[in-house]
Amino acid sequence: VGSIDVSEYSRFNRNFQEVNYDLLGEFKGLNLGDKLKFNGLLGANIRKQSISSIRAKTNGGLSIPRVYSLTNSKNSIEAPVEREEDIEVDGVFGQAGLVFDGWAILDLAARRDQSSTLPAGNNIYYYPSASMGIIFSKFLGEGDAFTFGKLRLNYAEVGNTAPWGSVLDVYDLGTAFGDAGTATVAPTKNNPDLKPERTKSYEAGLELRFLKDMLGFDITYYNMKTIDQILPAAVSRATGYTSKFINAGEIENKGWEVQMFLRPVNTPNFKWRMDLNWARNRNKVIKLDGDLQNLQLSSHQGGVTINAAVGEPYGTIKGNNFVYYDENGNGERDPGENQKVLRLFGAGYGYRSSATSDEIIGNINPDWTGGVNNTFHVGNLLSFSFLIDVKKGGDLFSLDQYYGLATGESVATAGLNDLGNEVRAPISEGGGIIVEGVLPDGTPNTNRYEATDFGIYGYRRNPNAAFVYDAGFVKLREATLNFHFPSKMFGASNTVKGATIGIYGRNLWIIHKNLPYADPEDGMSAGNVQGYQVGSYPTARTFGINLNVKF
Repeated sequence: VGSIDVSEYSRFNRNFQEVNYDLLGEFKGLNLGDKLKFNGLLGANIRKQSISSIRAKTNGGLSIPRVYSLTNSKNSIEAPVEREEDIEVDGVFGQAGLVFDGWAILDLAARRDQSSTLPAGNNIYYYPSASMGIIFSKFLGEGDAFTFGKLRLNYAEVGNTAPWGSVLDVYDLGTAFGDAGTATVAPTKNNPDLKPERTKSYEAGLELRFLKDMLGFDITYYNMKTIDQILPAAVSRATGYTSKFINAGEIENKGWEVQMFLRPVNTPNFKWRMDLNWARNRNKVIKLDGDLQNLQLSSHQGGVTINAAVGEPYGTIKGNNFVYYDENGNGERDPGENQKVLRLFGAGYGYRSSATSDEIIGNINPDWTGGVNNTFHVGNLLSFSFLIDVKKGGDLFSLDQYYGLATGESVATAGLNDLGNEVRAPISEGGGIIVEGVLPDGTPNTNRYEATDFGIYGYRRNPNAAFVYDAGFVKLREATLNFHFPSKMFGASNTVKGATIGIYGRNLWIIHKNLPYADPEDGMSAGNVQGYQVGSYPTARTFGINLNVKF
């Protein structure tokens, strides 16, 4: 009520149901000799999903205020929008494990799935995998200094089906025109030739523990290639569609994951354990569909797009960039140590922008992520833990800053200038700012300009690149405090085995961040659409109490 659009009340009902039928046969501990043991498993699974929904809304708002009912519509309402989605995946699988003399382990597994959301002929996909582990500490002598050592090598393939309704084209039914029914083409072009997604991964890892498990490491290197990823690619509206489902080519992810635990104090009355983790992932788009060189994942207000471009990381931010001045007096887009070129713009100077919005101005992927969790135990009564979460790097475009700086809503448009005077004051009173950069002739700018026209800060005189920020952060992600009731409180009764009461909090403190006035984790989506921030609310802290009783 009260916005630019006509007031409305809407109602949305959605029902989801999933039923799984499983059949398992298991073989454990079969001896194939003096030192060789065999474990096996065979099974089948049928997974059925059913999603139905109906959406309706008023026309012209409510006839009687605050009576929230569809029949209270001012005008006749259109027919509700109904959806019915049924998905079935049938699978058979098997697993075999061999253990030789307690130090060599080999696991083999395979699965075959058939999905109803893929076209016939392309609707079967497989999941083969193999993993090998060698506990080499058995040959080095396990003792107080060196407790355990294991080397592992893994290979796995994973398949994935298509979203419901992405194969065959259908019409969307509209409101009848008199006695004549109407139907329109759906905005997304479906693809009867879709193939299942496939991910192939290799992994090598090393696990080490020392000093009677007082110190330990787990180091992993992985390489994953995803082929035939199913995505709705943007297409020209001249085709009658806005997007088309395609198999998008090949994407590579590779990186390191490191985990470490440490027990600085481990006495009967007080224990302190630290768990640390660090991960670095690098991804690259190897190829796309056919001759396609760039797949636009999303397009946003402000003229920026999120993309998958061949030879670049998955998730580049594109828009217009600054023009830089080189030592030869030419304006070019090679930042280096060169300065940004200014241009005459109304009463002052703004920055020159690149001619197109196809410049890569950011990458949503972080340099690395990590964290440290500390857990303390005081006897058997109290335990306390807290988790510090870290993300280093990664970029995002802030539409809040894009508009906020241009309209004077941002705090950055007020305050004191280099002379110690109010920046919004007239130049005659010592106000204004000196815009950093060089003039078109290559000389550094020393002129002072009025800052009462806030466009000097915002999008009116700055390219998209001015509003790309580092999305890194350091957060106190979680803290918990638990009281464990003494076992003697329950006497000799076998009914209650133990009880714990505790309090917890999540997202408690943003210790450090580089994005002003917003949480760097705030975004429009948890899926492909990353790196774009708009309309951020303050981050919500969550507090709770839990009671755990064991019987």
